[in-house]
Amino acid sequence: MTTYSPTGTQVHLRRGDVTAQISQVGASLRSLAIGTVDLVPPYPADAPTPACSGVVLTPWPNRVRDGRWNDGDTMRQLAITEPAKNNASHGLLRFSAYEIDQTDAAATLTATIVPQTGYPYLVETSVTYLLTDVGIEVIHVLANRSAESAPVALGTHPFVTIGDVDPHDLVLRIPAETAFDTDERMLPIGTRPADAALREGVRLGDVTLDTGFTDLSRDADGRVRHSLTAPDGRRVTLWQGEGFDYAQVYTTTGYPGQELAVAIEPMTAPADAFNSGLGIRHLAPGESWTLHWGIELG
Repeated sequence: MTTYSPTGTQVHLRRGDVTAQISQVGASLRSLAIGTVDLVPPYPADAPTPACSGVVLTPWPNRVRDGRWNDGDTMRQLAITEPAKNNASHGLLRFSAYEIDQTDAAATLTATIVPQTGYPYLVETSVTYLLTDVGIEVIHVLANRSAESAPVALGTHPFVTIGDVDPHDLVLRIPAETAFDTDERMLPIGTRPADAALREGVRLGDVTLDTGFTDLSRDADGRVRHSLTAPDGRRVTLWQGEGFDYAQVYTTTGYPGQELAVAIEPMTAPADAFNSGLGIRHLAPGESWTLHWGIELG
């Protein structure tokens, strides 16, 4: 069943006790629950997406300084979408209404990045949300339909929680060796060793973060696993597959209905990557790129 809201058509998925809601605008993961326990904090049906919650960010995540970047021998100027910091922020599909193809337990949303101010490339995108017995798997595909090589990156902005636990008491673990230092515009100015305590686990109520990370530790299956653990031992894990070599972690006290919320954002490139070149993939004409991440309760 679908309903309408300021974020477009709402897609409701179910597989046993696992349920999810996907919003058409931004192809965002709006909610995820197992039984009555939220793994993604929901927000009011009549509200626009808060803090970019669950939105797909492409052809770049995070920010581009002044919206300017050097595309080979050509300087490009993107539209400034974060005027307060004079940045181009979170790609070109954040407010796009995707096409939807849905079954009971899965949905594929598609949208095309068309040539426009500062980005003269045609890139088809899709995101598939597939419920599992323990959560959700998400599959992104980027395909270059341009006549020339197209620079691309991708990120997504999910918030995670264990909804029947005071979020202050959740223990956050981020398996990263390196963190980015940023200026007042939240743009990278260097790197430093990541806080070792984050690799062991820190109480969410004791940290304030809006930080990019890299040099992420991967398990034997090639996945990076971030986690939130409740005092009773339950753990929600956000994993990111090959190609997602960066993550942004953002805490806020301004998420609707939440005293404290945390976004763990898988990214293929860090902030200002169109200028640094870090993590940018150059897709040849006709080439595609597939990426995977997911959320699980264990």
